[in-house]
Amino acid sequence: MNERWKWQGYLRKDGSKGIRNRVLVIYTVKCAQFVAQKIVDHAQGTDVELVGFDGCTDNQYAVNLLISMIRHPNIGAVLAVGLGCEYIQPEWLADIAAKEGKLSQWLFIQQEGGTRPSIEKGCAFVEWALKQLAGTPRVWMTPKDLVIGAECGGSDYTSGLAGNVVVGSFFDRLTDLGGTAIFEEIVEAIGLGDVLAKRGATPEAQEDIRKTYDKALEYCKSVRQYSISPGNFAGGLSTIEEKSMGAVIKSGSRPIQGVLKVSQKPPHPGLWLLDSTPDPYWMQFGITNPNDNEGLTDLVSCGAHLVFLVTGRGNVVGSAVGPCIKITGNHETFERMPEDMEFDASPVLTGECSRGEMAERLMDYVAAAAGGKMTKSEAMGHREFYIPYKYQDRPSGCCPQGGR
Repeated sequence: MNERWKWQGYLRKDGSKGIRNRVLVIYTVKCAQFVAQKIVDHAQGTDVELVGFDGCTDNQYAVNLLISMIRHPNIGAVLAVGLGCEYIQPEWLADIAAKEGKLSQWLFIQQEGGTRPSIEKGCAFVEWALKQLAGTPRVWMTPKDLVIGAECGGSDYTSGLAGNVVVGSFFDRLTDLGGTAIFEEIVEAIGLGDVLAKRGATPEAQEDIRKTYDKALEYCKSVRQYSISPGNFAGGLSTIEEKSMGAVIKSGSRPIQGVLKVSQKPPHPGLWLLDSTPDPYWMQFGITNPNDNEGLTDLVSCGAHLVFLVTGRGNVVGSAVGPCIKITGNHETFERMPEDMEFDASPVLTGECSRGEMAERLMDYVAAAAGGKMTKSEAMGHREFYIPYKYQDRPSGCCPQGGR
C-alpha cells in the first residue's frame, strides 16, 4: 500500500468511517426550506450541510433517501426542520439519527412561533453540535475503506476518450485495493446491454443487470427521450450509442457485483451498478427530471464518501454530504474554468502519460480530498442536491433502508 494513500477519518458509533464530520440540516417540506437555509447560512462554515424534500405528499423513495443521508458516515449530527403539517415528520428523522448514535434535534416552525424563533433554536443546536463533534474519535483510513461514485455530465468527445477512461482505470485500481466503486446512468448504456450483462460477477448479477437495462430502455421509449443533448452534439458526439460507449467505460473492466437501488448500501466491496430509473409504477405527477444533481445525490445515498463528475464541456455543480471532484478530459475546458475543474485527464489523449499513470495521480488527489483538503466545489460553496418524487421497488432480499 502506497503510504501517500493513508489519512485520518472520523469513527462513527456503528463502526463506519467518514471523511468529513458535519452537521446535516434537513427540511421535510418546501415550506421549511427558508428557515433551514438560514440556519445553514448562519454557521458560515463548511461543516454544515443542507438537504431536503420539497413535496407535501408522502413518498417512500424520498424518505429512504433522507434516511440514507442521516446514516452517512460523513454526518455526525442531524437537525430536522418541518413546518408542521407535512407527511415526512422531522421527529422520525431525528429519532433515527439518535438510534444511529448521532446528535439530533427536530423542530416544527408552527410550534416554535414562526420564522425567527425557529432559526434561533436551530442555530443554537448547530453551534452546540459543532463543538461536540470536535471530539469525534479519529481513525486511519486507506482506499479499501472508501466508497466512491461516478457519473458524467456535459459530455463531449473527450469524455469517452480520456475523462471516463481515467475514472475506469481508477475504479479498477480502487476495487483491486479492496475499495468500493459505484457507477450509474444506465440510460446512457443504450446498445450495451449485452456487454454489461456479461460482466456480471454471478448469474444473479447478470440477470439483474439485464433487467435493469431493459427497464431503462423501455423508460426512455415511454418518455420519448434518450439521454443525449444539443450540448453533446456540439461537443462532437453523434448518437446515444456513441455517448453510451464513452459513459460505460467509466466503470472500468472489473466484474460487476450486482445492481443497487437508490439509498441501498453495497453489501460488500467491489464494483456496483446503480439503478436510478423509476420502476413501472413511478409517480403519476409527471416524469422524473433526471439531472446531474440527482445523479450525484443518488450516489451519495448509497454511501459514497465522495463522487466524481466527469465533464467534457464543463460543469460547476457540487454535491451535498459527499464532496464532488470534477474531472475533464478536455484541456481547454480545464483552462477555461480553473475554479471549477479539479482534475485534468487530457494527458491521456496527448500520450503524455498512460491511463495507469493518470489513475495513480487521481488516487493521490482522492487521498488528499479524503484527508480533509476541500474540493473546488466545496471551496466555492457548491453543495447541490435533488430529491424528486419517484417510485422504486426494493431489490429482492433487501430490507428497506427506511422504516418509521
